[in-house]
Amino acid sequence: MTELTVTARRAVVLPWRTVVALVPATALGAIALGWPLLADPDSLAARMATATPWLMALLLPLALLVLLSDLADGGMPATTVALLGALAAVVAIVRPLGGGVAGLEPVWAVIILAGAVLGPGFGFALGTLGLLTSALLTGGVGPWLPFQMIIAGWVGCASGIVPWRRLRTGWPRTLGLAAFGAVAALAAGLLLNLWFWPTASNLPAVLAFDPTAAPLARLSHLLAFTVATSLPFDLPRAALTAALLAVATPTLWSSLERAARRAHLR
Repeated sequence: MTELTVTARRAVVLPWRTVVALVPATALGAIALGWPLLADPDSLAARMATATPWLMALLLPLALLVLLSDLADGGMPATTVALLGALAAVVAIVRPLGGGVAGLEPVWAVIILAGAVLGPGFGFALGTLGLLTSALLTGGVGPWLPFQMIIAGWVGCASGIVPWRRLRTGWPRTLGLAAFGAVAALAAGLLLNLWFWPTASNLPAVLAFDPTAAPLARLSHLLAFTVATSLPFDLPRAALTAALLAVATPTLWSSLERAARRAHLR
């Protein structure tokens, strides 16, 4: 068996019980974030969106508990859960370091690199658990937290889905991860805008949410809103994430693979 095959099997997959628990939370997140672009304010999706943060706040921790239970009982040793806990602690520690300063958030580099090396299941779990832990430690709990958790989980999962190991080691993989990190950081800022953009007041017409507009017109308004409000924070976040991944990937990739071998991830 080649080294590539052995390494590719060392990843945390999502057991079926976890998938069943995560699907409602992910669907609610997609409805709550996506309805301003597609649905009318009087639609069922829009009415569900008002209660979605609280439903997600209940479902996401429950899904994480199911995932941790599956990791512990599904043939993976306690070292797997310990590795997830250690990296979640790293996320909780590094997140406040740049928070509030021009959008500089080094946490995204940790989530993306862990998902790339350890798989989509691990990436999703680390994103959601890390953001939850950080919010509890720093007092950043609010209606925005479920959206931050689900977006971070999506970023970590997406990083794990990309077949990074098909790229040659060295600069091709490093530059690919850096580019992915920049795009993911920008996308995260855009998605997070969706949860409060429809209720923002005193906006110029070109930036405001218009429920009577066509979907493409709503999207153009959202992009204009993002450029005018959050882009000065999103661009530094994307640049920092790309720079950290460019610098850290050559070393930390090998370190995470060694940790995966010690944790017997499959």
